[in-house]
Amino acid sequence: MQHQLDIKTRAAKRERCRLDVEVHYFNQQAAARVVDLSEHGLALDLAAPLPAAKGSSIRITNPELGVLEGTVQWSHRHRLGVKFKTSSNSSAQVNSYFRFFHAEIRPVLVR
Repeated sequence: MQHQLDIKTRAAKRERCRLDVEVHYFNQQAAARVVDLSEHGLALDLAAPLPAAKGSSIRITNPELGVLEGTVQWSHRHRLGVKFKTSSNSSAQVNSYFRFFHAEIRPVLVR
């Protein structure tokens, strides 16, 4: 059953973004940028190393997104993958961001 849920969340539509956030992990914090966002999770580029272990809780804050809590799914160098804690609140916050703040990212040079 859990495997089917993981496949369903992994298949959720993702949007590329450039959204600056602050990541809180226990008593540490780091600046980061959301590079990929879906209703179920996000991928972050960290400005500084953050030794977040897979399966640990993490909190992401941003004025447009609000406060999102999740679990670290993967960590590689200065990147983190976060799965949101299942709640209607996180889903509503992400949907609100897409409705009111997100602009489609276009290439720098269009030919």
